[in-house]
Amino acid sequence: MSKVALVTGAYGFVGRYVAQALSRAGYIVVGIGHGAWDRTEFSKFGISFWHSADVSLEALVSCARQPEVIVHCAGGGSVAFSLEKPFQDYQRTVSSTAAVLEYVRQYSPRSIVIYPSSAAVYGATKESPILEGASLQPVSPYGAHKLMAESLCRSYAKHFGIAVTIVRLFSVYGEGLRKQLLWDACWKVKNGESQFFGTGDEIRDWLHAEDAAALLCMAARHASPACLTANGGTGEGFAVRDILKAIFERSGITKPLSFSGESRAGDPSRYIADVSMASGWGWAPKVGIEEGIGRYTDWFWNSSQ
Repeated sequence: MSKVALVTGAYGFVGRYVAQALSRAGYIVVGIGHGAWDRTEFSKFGISFWHSADVSLEALVSCARQPEVIVHCAGGGSVAFSLEKPFQDYQRTVSSTAAVLEYVRQYSPRSIVIYPSSAAVYGATKESPILEGASLQPVSPYGAHKLMAESLCRSYAKHFGIAVTIVRLFSVYGEGLRKQLLWDACWKVKNGESQFFGTGDEIRDWLHAEDAAALLCMAARHASPACLTANGGTGEGFAVRDILKAIFERSGITKPLSFSGESRAGDPSRYIADVSMASGWGWAPKVGIEEGIGRYTDWFWNSSQ
């Protein structure tokens, strides 16, 4: 008999990749979240049942089917949104996490919960690579709300014995991502622009969404009331300048890059994950940066014609 997995926020970028990975692993995947999706579309991502609704306790009771695994991908998706609409970001991230955990406590205590958090919980740390035990000092409502959601996970794991794993994702990218640096860069290339914010020397740990989804699925094997926390990155850093150069070259553009030289307050110069815990689980990223950037750039040009 097939097992059931619930993916909250399955309409979103990471959620779609997670749903596909779980489906390929043999799960019947139920999705819930915002977005109008017909069966023809959501089935492409391995989703068998889609429920367009807020992630609330009531909605989960009506559609969740007591799943073996819940991957809670729903939540706020950007620092900018959290600064513009902090209360809505709180509701999307913190309130939805409370609803998932309370659903498990009351109605499905055998469900495993996987929470994709963010490296934003570390804030402007100078540690590199960043260990999971580093100090947590988020500098945005987005990061603060992710940290609140993590605290809820630990509380429910400790007090109610719920099996949880937290994975702090670093710079996740991949085909289908329609925001952030790579998306903006491709549009600038298309519009003949070549100036970017920052210095270009900022170092980030770029993780392809396929590898992020594989790690989140593997994290289910390590879920327990101990509520382990693992970094989701590659352990390697690449400068923004080099990423942009790769996009330009893939697009056949020879125009030189330029940068504003400005830096955002609290924005660290280096953000690289220590991935010892994930590696100890037997996980390793499979999509190299050159392949990943090439795939993303090709996807953009094919989808924007």
